[in-house]
Amino acid sequence: MRVGRDSRLGGALSASILLLSAVTLAAGSVTPSSAHGSVAMAAAESVAAPTLPPRERAVGLVEPADRQPVAFRSPKPAVAAPAGAPAAAAAPLSAVLVGALGIPELVLQAYRSAEAQLATSTPGCHLRTLADEGRTDLLTLGVTPVLAAQLDDPYSLDGMHHWLGNWQLRAAEAAGSRDPDRRALGHREHRRSAAALHEFETRWRHGGAPRLRELADSGAVELLGGPSMHPFQPLLDPRLRTFALREGRADAVRRWGRGTEGIWAPECAFTAGMELDYAAAGVGHFMVDGPALHGDTTCGRPVGDTHVVAFGRDLPVSYRVWSPKSGYPGHSAYRDFHTYDHDTGLKPSRVTGRSVAGPDKAPYEPERAAAAVRSHVEDFVDAVRRRLRSEHARTGSPALVVAAFDTELFGHWWHEGPAWLAGILRALPEAGIRVGTLAGAKRDGYVGDPVDLPDTSWGSGKDWRVWAGDPVRDLVDLNAEVTATALDAVDAAPPGGLRDRVADQILRETMLTVSSDWAFMVSKDSAAQYARDRAHKHAHAVREIADARVHGHHARAADLASGWNQADDLFPDLDARRLQPTGREVRA
Repeated sequence: MRVGRDSRLGGALSASILLLSAVTLAAGSVTPSSAHGSVAMAAAESVAAPTLPPRERAVGLVEPADRQPVAFRSPKPAVAAPAGAPAAAAAPLSAVLVGALGIPELVLQAYRSAEAQLATSTPGCHLRTLADEGRTDLLTLGVTPVLAAQLDDPYSLDGMHHWLGNWQLRAAEAAGSRDPDRRALGHREHRRSAAALHEFETRWRHGGAPRLRELADSGAVELLGGPSMHPFQPLLDPRLRTFALREGRADAVRRWGRGTEGIWAPECAFTAGMELDYAAAGVGHFMVDGPALHGDTTCGRPVGDTHVVAFGRDLPVSYRVWSPKSGYPGHSAYRDFHTYDHDTGLKPSRVTGRSVAGPDKAPYEPERAAAAVRSHVEDFVDAVRRRLRSEHARTGSPALVVAAFDTELFGHWWHEGPAWLAGILRALPEAGIRVGTLAGAKRDGYVGDPVDLPDTSWGSGKDWRVWAGDPVRDLVDLNAEVTATALDAVDAAPPGGLRDRVADQILRETMLTVSSDWAFMVSKDSAAQYARDRAHKHAHAVREIADARVHGHHARAADLASGWNQADDLFPDLDARRLQPTGREVRA
């Protein structure tokens, strides 16, 4: 039964905000209100005046332990690619500077920056601040297993600590400048970096899992997990797809002490039959893009003959933020992402105009940005209200709005994003619109009739072209070949109850090979060569370990597996015994 059948309109805002991915829901009455104006003002103040921790509570910078960066090449002992392997696998890979979990330092810098900005917005999008006010069911946050691993990795934490300290040093340098604009920038950034360092050293130094668990336990957020390594599931062998899903869900339990009812399906991708995989794995709901439901996203839909519910992203509302042409982050008052002060590495400018070159951009003005945040909070609340009313008029039932975004948008690409997010999470309830989670929406009856979903994704064209089109056909073929090699090697091992570390590593490297990110980066020509190198690096690992095992060189296979595991250092609990072999199921 649906809730809210009186004169009020229901609604649900799903804001996928992740350094990760996420979803927020809003449901309840929609009544005109001006209260959200003052609420937005309070949130926007975090842009203008970051808070410095009291001096007596400040924690000093601790130099992180030294650790040499990793270069992409086979671990000891180095073994040539087996006969018949593509030339790309045998060719020496370019030495790319990488950090934790084999992720390039350039990419790590982006995520560290995003986390730093998230941590220093006060109240910003500090979900803990909102939770401490007694607010619950704020949003649904999707955290991919590979990101959860990075947030808990000691080397990543050392790197984050180092980056924050470096930020503070660069800010101090700018604060001593004779140039008044650079000096003001330095003072502002020093306050922000000090607050970030305090937050990290007091709350994040032991990893992200305790913080995420804290938010989930308080009822502030619903966490979504997902398949390990973030694969494009429709193109996976069904056995590997099931294995990836179950390993990812097991990893969530290990990190957060709880299973997740829903998952963030990588790339919102789907093909017929996946709903059966989800049902068998205990998944209750997942996300697709709006066009997969023909734009009718006012409620979740059970898929096929299962009880697994698909929620669709509301594009008209989501694109208030997400549109590259008219989205909020491109406003002239907001801090420009691309322009740097090259002497300090700080970002001194505002967008100013889309066609304005970097050297000609105006200095960033926090007060101007705060005013834009207030305006965009009000605009978003009005857009949600209009959408709920129009959908209620169309369907005659309380409506749901699900607005989903990648979380790195908030604080990284969009400096003011955390303040805007905090603003809408406060302003929507003040406007009579109840925010909530996907699980809450399902619990409250926002579920319609069953639907058969098409082949879909949230990529270009809403189909699979980004991950299966001509530019990445070679990667599709590589993934199929590597998967077959891995499954044959694992299936050839005699059944038994003991842990098989060689089989574990074969499957670990296979899952790293088929990550959806590699094809995406190639299709979008974003560090495309790096993406190809990564895919072929992991494929090479699968081939050489499997080749040693198949030819009876068990000691060599174990040595290779150990070396690759040390290089990747990811998902130590991954267990090949949980792969369902053809014709029988083995439970560990």
